Amino acid sequence: MSDKVKYWLDTADEDLTVAKYLLTGKKYLHAGFFMHLIVEKTLKAVVARVTSEMPPKIHDLAILAERAGLKDDLTDVQLQLFKALNPLQIEARYPEYKERMAATLTHKK
Repeated sequence: MSDKVKYWLDTADEDLTVAKYLLTGKKYLHAGFFMHLIVEKTLKAVVARVTSEMPPKIHDLAILAERAGLKDDLTDVQLQLFKALNPLQIEARYPEYKERMAATLTHKK
């Protein structure tokens, strides 16, 4: 495994630990933010493996999946998950969106 791939997978694993902790504490907005990070970093690991280069500095999960060569292999459920997670990366950071986003998140979701 290349250092680039290992970097992305190691940091995704660290973020998974944090996300589990946040879920336990019912911090759903922050857990959602970390869940986006986990998927993003995992996709970036695939991009690094496929291209042997550092992945682009983008956060859109569908675009990363496309760059990783996975887009045609994703199910509708996976694409819907990407669509649900994408707003958590940006909108969860800003006060005008934060409350609205937080209100949509539950433990089950």
